[in-house]
Amino acid sequence: MTRSYAVVDVFSAEPLLGNPVAVILDAAGLDDARMQAIARWTNLSETTFLLPPTSDAADYTLRIFTPRNELPFAGHPTLGSAHAAIEAGIVPAGQTRIVQECGVGLVTIQCDTVDGQRLLNFGLPAGTLTPLVADDVDLLDAIIGQPVRRAPQPAIIDVGAVWIVAEVANPQTLLSLRPDFARMAALEARLGVTGVSLFARYPDGGLEVRSFAPSSGVDEDPVCGSGNGSVALFQARSGMLPGNSRYVARQGGCVGRDGRVRISIDGEGGVTVGGAAVTVATGVLAV
Repeated sequence: MTRSYAVVDVFSAEPLLGNPVAVILDAAGLDDARMQAIARWTNLSETTFLLPPTSDAADYTLRIFTPRNELPFAGHPTLGSAHAAIEAGIVPAGQTRIVQECGVGLVTIQCDTVDGQRLLNFGLPAGTLTPLVADDVDLLDAIIGQPVRRAPQPAIIDVGAVWIVAEVANPQTLLSLRPDFARMAALEARLGVTGVSLFARYPDGGLEVRSFAPSSGVDEDPVCGSGNGSVALFQARSGMLPGNSRYVARQGGCVGRDGRVRISIDGEGGVTVGGAAVTVATGVLAV
């Protein structure tokens, strides 16, 4: 049997500069083990599988796998899969509101065209914030080789994907980090988190972000939607940003990418994550 697939670069309008996601466009009939095997084989941060919806409110069901495990939600796979669904005609090209059914429930994706370019964004699922205990903050310092800021206190943010979020002194320090991935994976496993997303602020209000998930088989995620969303939620809940804030985060420079993530925070603290996407490959998968 063969399956159609696409590889979509997310958070970039230019191929090879964003975060690729492999999207299996006709996944009906694949069992869990085969989906995991395909994701392990593609060896991308995530591979997704489009399935018929079980809810009348949804356009499709999406299952999301890292090379090692399934996730109930992830950001760049959500946007990349919506882009692929539009390109494949699964969702009509003129439809501006797409509803994805996934492990965290229904996620709405807005599709807009700005200066001829398709921009996609999603509302971040409602998340929880749990402060990271002091001993684990000290351990995080040791793992990354630099101190993180203690105010506001680093936290675990759960938006379906679960991230340890902390701020680093400045972008130069963040870009220089060489974490101990074995110790980071052990920390992630003990705390039951997906990974670690660190950020630093530029004087113009933009952010530099790096996301690491070695316990999921992804030492550094090139450009991470849920990680960036968790950073935004952390800032909003910690009082670092007022409501109705907007900024653009940069990510991927340390792994040869140049992603741009558009973040907006509404007056109620809700977070929207968005950016461009471009298809870089299409084909047929024999499984």
